[in-house]
Amino acid sequence: MVEPKITVNFLCQRCLQPLKLDPAFSNLDQHTLNELSLPIYPAPDVDLESQATSLDHYIPPFRLTESGNAASGFMLIGDEGEAESLSHHVKVTAGLFDILSNTSDVDHPLCEECTDSLLDLMDQQLRLTEDEWNDYNEYLKSMILICPMLLRLEELRLQEDLKQLQAEEAATLESIRKHEEERDRLEREEERYYREYSRHRRELLLTEDEFRSLGCQLHYAQTQLDKLKKTNVFNVTFHIWHSGHFGTINNFRLGRLPSAPVDWSEINAAWGQTALLLAALARKMNLTFQRFRLVPYGNHSYIEVCNI
Repeated sequence: MVEPKITVNFLCQRCLQPLKLDPAFSNLDQHTLNELSLPIYPAPDVDLESQATSLDHYIPPFRLTESGNAASGFMLIGDEGEAESLSHHVKVTAGLFDILSNTSDVDHPLCEECTDSLLDLMDQQLRLTEDEWNDYNEYLKSMILICPMLLRLEELRLQEDLKQLQAEEAATLESIRKHEEERDRLEREEERYYREYSRHRRELLLTEDEFRSLGCQLHYAQTQLDKLKKTNVFNVTFHIWHSGHFGTINNFRLGRLPSAPVDWSEINAAWGQTALLLAALARKMNLTFQRFRLVPYGNHSYIEVCNI
């Protein structure tokens, strides 16, 4: 009786077609697995989704060893006696595909057709990258030839700008110096003006004080003048009154009685004041006596008879 064979099928991670693996996958030693586990240079960034039209079908990344359903990556058909050895073989193969998927941007396994399509796409990307590298290399060579001249021209331009800026700086410093001198001069002028202002202010205050003082003096003099204008000089100079039975002039009595003898010197002084008053009134009135002339002479005043 022929025992049933156990068959394991892996699926292409892009077109989902069953794969027939090469028998060499069953004879990989540990050294080969370690070499395959080493990181490789990262593949160029290829947008496989945008380029999916060049492939038959695109499947998102998938890990065989992390799948909860083993039938998604392979199928086991056969007796239970061969399950353990076959399981070990499947785990090794799935681990190998996961190592390849982890060290590149492409999920494994792939069928031959998908591999060829992917290689064509990568070759196209490589050619584009090489063309871009050539363009950059040509530009770099041209810049190596042109840059020294451009740098020299830029250096000369910057030197001219530096000279211009230095000249502007010198002019600015000179302008600042002149403005500082002008400021010092204006400050001295201001100080001098303030001194003159203070002196004139002091003189003004003194003049105002003197003016107010003169105003007060003028007011007092005007008051006195008005008072004098209203005053009768004769009433003030010659006070005429009476004392008992006698008339008086400037407190001198005119006359005497047996009951009240008055000293003759007082009587003479009173008549002298009377003669002086009469002479003053005559001058005031421009009156000229024709037959007599008054001679006021204190106690010795007399009346002189004029010769006609």
